[in-house]
Amino acid sequence: MDRRRVGVAAFLALAVAGATTAYAQKDKALESIDAYREALQDGNPAELYEATGEELWKTPAGPKNASLEKCDLGLGAGVVQGAYAQLPRYFADTDRVQDLESRLLTCMETLQGKDPKPYIQASFKDPPKEEMNALSAYVSGLSKGTPINVKPTHPKELAMVELGRRMFFFEGGPYDFSCATCHGQEGTRIRMQELPYIPSAKGAASGWTSWPAYRVSSGEMWSMQWRINDCFRQQRFPEPVYVSDATIALSLYMAATASGATMKTPGIKR
Repeated sequence: MDRRRVGVAAFLALAVAGATTAYAQKDKALESIDAYREALQDGNPAELYEATGEELWKTPAGPKNASLEKCDLGLGAGVVQGAYAQLPRYFADTDRVQDLESRLLTCMETLQGKDPKPYIQASFKDPPKEEMNALSAYVSGLSKGTPINVKPTHPKELAMVELGRRMFFFEGGPYDFSCATCHGQEGTRIRMQELPYIPSAKGAASGWTSWPAYRVSSGEMWSMQWRINDCFRQQRFPEPVYVSDATIALSLYMAATASGATMKTPGIKR
């Protein structure tokens, strides 16, 4: 074997050894992160928000002095158990596809006589949104362990899920980002945070089944609407209007792709 071939062989051997070491270090780091996440599951502060949300659900409020206990989340008036696992979905009374938060606003307006505008316009850290985050924690918690059953069949559901798919891949903003920039390929990470491949059933389940979630880093309960809003912010897009069709379309795309997976809400994140 001539010197050139010896040199190439030595280079390849060093490259393979270096890659093997790098993958071993990565795997070790991911194991540590997995152990950290597992430890977080014990005593999830989201339980406190669930309790607050249950109180908000059952306490009469608004001009009509009524509770939300007759709210129809898609399974009939007052049925909460398993409802979140079937959202977003089409509702005939509003003639639109709604996610949990938009449906809650409908019930607050019709049952309690509340004006939804202050809830829509408030920042995510203001009291009106805190109510929505707590209600989301409560309702989603009653679907924990339930298989997702989101299978678009109504024409408006089919149109909305297609809109969500197109939005997921749409590139724009100052950096030509899209949702797919971070979530459009397998095996990607950012700062040791794994980024699920949303177009796959497994990836969509990873991204959908654990939201809403308590965020340890900020000490806050985040709903799915807040999570999507923050993704827009990080893409340097204009932040979407709360419970707009854009946010619901993305939610429907994820939920439909994840259909069949088991809900783990409310989750806990770093």
